[in-house]
Amino acid sequence: MPAVLALPPLALLAAAAWLGRWVRPGADDWCFLPAVRDRGVTGLVGKFYLDDNGRVANAVLVGAYAKFQVAGHQWFGAVSGALTLAVLWAVTVLALRRARLVVPRGVPLLVAAMATALFLFVTPNTYKTFYWPAASVSHTMPPVLACAALIPLLVARTRRGRGAAVAVALAAGLVLGTLSEETAVVVVVLLAAVLLLCGRVVARPSRAFVRLWCAAGIAGAGAGALVLVTSPGSNSRRDRFGAGTASMLAPESLAASLRGFAEIAATVATTWQYAGALAAGVLLGLSARRPDGGLPRPPAHRPLLATAGVLSLLLAGYLCTVLTYPVFRDRVSDPGANRLWNDYLLLLVALLVWAGALLGAAARRHARRTGALTAACAVLCVLVCAGPAVALDGLGATMRERAEKWDAQDRRLREGAAAGARVLPYERLVVSGMLEPFSQGGRAYWPGGCVADYYRIDRVTDATRTP
Repeated sequence: MPAVLALPPLALLAAAAWLGRWVRPGADDWCFLPAVRDRGVTGLVGKFYLDDNGRVANAVLVGAYAKFQVAGHQWFGAVSGALTLAVLWAVTVLALRRARLVVPRGVPLLVAAMATALFLFVTPNTYKTFYWPAASVSHTMPPVLACAALIPLLVARTRRGRGAAVAVALAAGLVLGTLSEETAVVVVVLLAAVLLLCGRVVARPSRAFVRLWCAAGIAGAGAGALVLVTSPGSNSRRDRFGAGTASMLAPESLAASLRGFAEIAATVATTWQYAGALAAGVLLGLSARRPDGGLPRPPAHRPLLATAGVLSLLLAGYLCTVLTYPVFRDRVSDPGANRLWNDYLLLLVALLVWAGALLGAAARRHARRTGALTAACAVLCVLVCAGPAVALDGLGATMRERAEKWDAQDRRLREGAAAGARVLPYERLVVSGMLEPFSQGGRAYWPGGCVADYYRIDRVTDATRTP
């Protein structure tokens, strides 16, 4: 049955990947496309480091999809979705093996598929979370890449394997520090929590290795953050938005960030679909056995681990809000800015799965019959996919309509540029609140200059306004 229950979230992921063929560039991607076309990925790295934001690893990933122009945008969702599923599946399998637990073959796939679906599609704005490559590179994929760094840790058995795990932690921290400041903060908070609790929750033979691994991750993230904050691009960005350290740590900014995070927490807490992670965890706990067939013993220090997990989530979420508030202000908790929450939402999903697994294991030990609980969790795993499926269908229709108009306008602009025109009219084609030229009633031109660069002309004008 677990493999069957994995089908709804897998079908959701497959459908979302298929709809990716209707993705067309918008917002920041208008600027990335001509930059990569004309100067290559290295040129974009230089632009990010010297002018934009200092995120050099971010520039490499952006360049990797922008190199393929429009096709890169269309394939990005499928590739990132498959990568998310593969990483979470591998981590689930290896974590169970490390804990010496045996489960039916389809259970790890169910857990990974449900976590992937909840993370990517239970969101106020799926387009910005999943389909917009620039936002995904900055906020959706970094937590997944951080999870991937767990794989060498979970498979390390020999001295060489442990050395490789430490090296990967150092490199991953460095990459995350120049990829996403928010995810780097989440990682540092979690690793610091593990360091603090290591003496109580980690067995003595592994204690020194775990501490070294955590220290390597923190050192890597710190080094990456140092590269970022000292870059000319980061200084330029802080000047543009008035987001210097003084303004970020001002009492009014900290208080406003707390209010914003409270609103985000309320939105997430009232999103009932996250119960699907709890249900998948319960099914995991109900089915888990020791290799000898006996029931697994409850982990030691459960209250301590649960408290540390919740506090780490809250602290990481608040610090991420502190980082983003100077730029987004009161919009930081707006559903349209939900991509900013993704840096710590994967941690929420993981904690819910873990809590569900503990509940399932406890029910297996103390209840005579668990059939009703199993059935209820199975139904819940299916139901939580229904809402995102309906929303995805509507989004797909909107994306297709925009893609058809975008393609027609693309042909018109290319033909006009080929005929020698230097100024051409441009029609705004908005999807899911994405920025387009002539927003704010036509007052905001950005990214109109990037659109003009893409078509190799001097300027675009608002097609809705008569000359």
